[in-house]
Amino acid sequence: MISVFLLLGSNIGNRGFFLNCAIAEIEKQVGNVLKRSKVHETLAWGKTDEPDYLNQVLEVETVLQPQQLLKTLLDIEKHLGRERKEKWGSRTIDIDILFYGNDVINQPDLIIPHPQLHKRKFTLEPLAEIAPAYVHPLLNQTIAQLNLLLRV
Repeated sequence: MISVFLLLGSNIGNRGFFLNCAIAEIEKQVGNVLKRSKVHETLAWGKTDEPDYLNQVLEVETVLQPQQLLKTLLDIEKHLGRERKEKWGSRTIDIDILFYGNDVINQPDLIIPHPQLHKRKFTLEPLAEIAPAYVHPLLNQTIAQLNLLLRV
């Protein structure tokens, strides 16, 4: 078993419903949800003229290997109506892998730790709620430290 951190986001339709459905599917297909942050409402990032998001971070225990995890999460997104039409476009659900244990993965279709997480308040705030002492394996700073730096 390995502990992974996932970021969920939704900004169209019944956003809370899509987050809850994603969590239920993650519990069925990925593994046991160990911790979950509260739900945060945040402004769109990247493409700022989109509707506001609901975001939540989960810590999940899984036996899936990184590529299996990615495929499973993409299948869950598709099952919940995710359409990939444009970068940073609106979506029913988005599930990002933030961390896979302490592994560093750099493959064409999978980069872990998530390369933008330390620049995103909507990621760091909920992550800091459930894992403030977790150390980013590349930046060698805790999530609490990264969150504080982003606020300055």
